Amino acid sequence: MFTIDLLKGQGIPIKSRPTGIAISAVAVAVPVIIAIVMLGFYLRNKIIISVRMQETARCETEIGKFSEIVKLQESFEKDKGVYSNCLAEVKSSIGRYVQWSPVLATVVENMPDSVTLSALEAKQRSIKKKVPQKDDPQKTTDVDVPVRTLRVSISASPQADSDEVVRDFQAHLRSSAFLGPKLENITVSQEASKVEGQDIVIYQIDCVFKPGL
Repeated sequence: MFTIDLLKGQGIPIKSRPTGIAISAVAVAVPVIIAIVMLGFYLRNKIIISVRMQETARCETEIGKFSEIVKLQESFEKDKGVYSNCLAEVKSSIGRYVQWSPVLATVVENMPDSVTLSALEAKQRSIKKKVPQKDDPQKTTDVDVPVRTLRVSISASPQADSDEVVRDFQAHLRSSAFLGPKLENITVSQEASKVEGQDIVIYQIDCVFKPGL
């Protein structure tokens, strides 16, 4: 077979050698591998970012729930303070009142048959008393303490030896299991009077209760 080279050797392509082929393949493969690796990193980072964004959204939702709970707790604490002030006010108000029913029942039960109940009158006054401060028990402060007095007015005939009857009545009140421990003092005064033309003696018995009771 004859080969005619009209270009005198200039147009014949150079035969490929294995080394050249390998270099060309490496030159082409390296950018492709780098591109594949970078694409892998990109996809991986995109997935991680997506997961992190979902976690962030979930955390923001949870934070929103907790913020509502915190607001609700703050509201409860505010209401608690209001209720505490109300209870303190109620407590102080209760201290200014007393249940008179058992006291009156004790007076009536011990009243002699020979006298007549004319009137009952409850009075109250206040005295200053030093008490420890709540925030600093080492210090004291002045508070108003109620002192209550129950005035029992009874009438009797001068001929009925009423003085002794009233003294016995006074002694019974002092020794009463319910009323006795609550009393600070009992004083008695008397005056003469007339009712429908008849002479009578009116006794005023002041039962002074201990301060604060």
